[in-house]
Amino acid sequence: MSELDRRLVHASGALLPGAFLAGVVPWPAVEWLLVAGSVVAAALEALRLSGYVSWRIFDRLTREYEQDNPAGYALYVFSWTATAWLFAPVVAVPAMLMLALADPASGLLSQTSGLEVKQGWVLLATFGICMAIASLLGVAPVPAAAGALAATVADGTNPVVRGYVIDDNASIPLGAAAAMWLARLVV
Repeated sequence: MSELDRRLVHASGALLPGAFLAGVVPWPAVEWLLVAGSVVAAALEALRLSGYVSWRIFDRLTREYEQDNPAGYALYVFSWTATAWLFAPVVAVPAMLMLALADPASGLLSQTSGLEVKQGWVLLATFGICMAIASLLGVAPVPAAAGALAATVADGTNPVVRGYVIDDNASIPLGAAAAMWLARLVV
């Protein structure tokens, strides 16, 4: 699978929050669909990491540093689930779309395929995309900037804790939603 294909799969996640925004799926349904997705992802990851299954799709969708750790797709679903249950839609949806849309755009702009450091102009573009997402969804300027900054920092850093890479699929939505929530409290 090419990096473009991987990024398109990433962006396809925008369908669920998009369905909520279009009034097709109510927020409680989004929350429960994400719980179901998390259960499926946890089961698939348990099978993959235990070696009981070795499907070619896993080889195509996971990166080298994910081979012995939870894969990005699972972290994506887990973080979205936590974000949906911890935060109101007004900040959860923009945070989710920052991961679904800004993260793959950032990857395409930087032409990275993993843990490489992104250039400053790419991070600036990421911030702009995240700011646009939040602003278009009605988030006030200060909370939008706080969420965009949190998402950009998460996208531009690759912290490693005890040999485990903290994937931005986990940190972007939770960090962006928390930053917007805090900024809304302060402003």
